[in-house]
Amino acid sequence: MSKLNPLLNQNLAWAEAVRQQDAQFFKKLSKQQSPKYLWIGCSDSRVPANQIVGLAPGEIFVHRNIANVVVHADLNCLSVLQFAVDVLKVEHVIVCGHYGCGGVQAALTGARLGLVDNWLRHVADVLDKHRARIDPIDIDSLKHARLCELNVIEQALNVCQSTIVQDAWDRGQELTVHSWIYSLLDGRIRDLNLNADGRDFLRRNYEDALDGFRLPERLPYA
Repeated sequence: MSKLNPLLNQNLAWAEAVRQQDAQFFKKLSKQQSPKYLWIGCSDSRVPANQIVGLAPGEIFVHRNIANVVVHADLNCLSVLQFAVDVLKVEHVIVCGHYGCGGVQAALTGARLGLVDNWLRHVADVLDKHRARIDPIDIDSLKHARLCELNVIEQALNVCQSTIVQDAWDRGQELTVHSWIYSLLDGRIRDLNLNADGRDFLRRNYEDALDGFRLPERLPYA
């Protein structure tokens, strides 16, 4: 007996429950994919994209990696972005991180985890760039939360600066890039206020998003 049989059984139960609600669901789903959203999020198993925004399969295109990093040399992420923007014609790209991110914590503390350390160097670069915003914080958990937020903003900026998004904007395609963060403590998403829909707006919007960190410490984190 396979140790994965419980998952197969749960799949059967789920598929049957869906068919009971909508007999044509899978037939309709198999014929087309036309999501309006691309989600770039963390691989963390506690942050399932569809579920936390209440969308059904087929309604959101998803790319996930450790610490929701967007690197201009990562052909995996860029291929997903290009397909979503150029083929699926999504209208929104959402970069969503989360408080309590283990990858961000490792970058913050310098923990050595193995091969993944090279990937998390990108988050450490965010830390180095924003030392002046992070070092004065004397509560470790809040320092971690702040780096989670800054990492999302920087990765959203990387999405905006990609040739894929820049070209889409140049040809007048309707496309907005967003920066969100999710709290494991209350299940709520917070908008980090980088919401760019064109080149001209990007730099000012980026600076405005960073200016938000002058506000008092706020919101739940995990």
